[in-house]
Amino acid sequence: MPNPYQNLPESAFWKSAVAARPPFDITGLWDPKFRVKRNHKIATAGSCFAQHIGNALQDRGFNWYDAETAPVGLTPDSRAAYNYGIFSFRTGNIYTTTALRQWVEWAFGIKKPPREVWQQDGRFYDPFRPMIEPDGFASVKDVLASRQVTLEAIKRAVQDVDIFVFTMGLTEAWVNRADGHEYAMCPGTVAGEFDAKAHQFVNRDFDRVREDLRKAISIMRGQNPKLRVLLTVSPVPLTASASGQHVLTATTQSKAVLRAVAADCVAKSKFVDYFPSYEIITGAPFRSMFYAPNLRQVQPQGVSMVMDSFFADQTAKFGPLKSMGAPRTATPKNPGHDVRCEEEMLNAFAS
Repeated sequence: MPNPYQNLPESAFWKSAVAARPPFDITGLWDPKFRVKRNHKIATAGSCFAQHIGNALQDRGFNWYDAETAPVGLTPDSRAAYNYGIFSFRTGNIYTTTALRQWVEWAFGIKKPPREVWQQDGRFYDPFRPMIEPDGFASVKDVLASRQVTLEAIKRAVQDVDIFVFTMGLTEAWVNRADGHEYAMCPGTVAGEFDAKAHQFVNRDFDRVREDLRKAISIMRGQNPKLRVLLTVSPVPLTASASGQHVLTATTQSKAVLRAVAADCVAKSKFVDYFPSYEIITGAPFRSMFYAPNLRQVQPQGVSMVMDSFFADQTAKFGPLKSMGAPRTATPKNPGHDVRCEEEMLNAFAS
């Protein structure tokens, strides 16, 4: 009787699937659970890399969903500066599964958002979206009103889209000691003032990351039973770590937890899938070729490789789409601008 390895395909062996192939010939990394069609409404949220996915979907003529459109009259540069069209709603980066759960719970009234507002130089900032306005808001009232608009946009997106793409980025975060709510950034880095008695660093483990992701997805599915979720893990390393570890080992730990959580959710949910953009960018066979010289930012060639793999694996599983359509000719949603990554601001504190 043959042993279990004798009848495995080439893709199961490192020698034949990886070592014997040039990097651009490594294929079939994804066996998608569901088809992504051009007419599907697709929302994107999460870490910096989710912006690449949203842009690439639009470039290929797919129906990226913008739930919080810019006011009429804003120039393309102003739209980007004020964070319109970056994600499907104007939250800025959502780095953690806890933050995703927090936004979803606020949007659907499960919990009431805190009224905390940061003040600096006579301007006011939302602790949960501190970089959403380049120069802050004129008043506390404006902060809270703008946040409510975003909560309504999240609600619309969740209830209306077919596919929700979420890119997980971090396990590290800063929280309010008294209330437990999570900030988008450490107080005192972008705005506000750090207070060790009020603010606490956390580095969440597998169980907590999984619990928050499951809860967020459960709430969204409760509002939209047809919703399917596509998870990715950001290949962008941590800018800085407050864990006490070297930033390289802290990055490895964080990404390992996120990748394991994604695998667990995919194994236990028919409507949740994972696409391996993380493996394509960070994998040893690709020799860091897709990173900029700072070994952090992903180059356009890397994004193209990721999306080419995405659609190739979709076609291999489900066949070609009836019409691939023409590339996008409308104004890009983030023209002439780099990916907006709030965590990059931490570089200002490096010696």
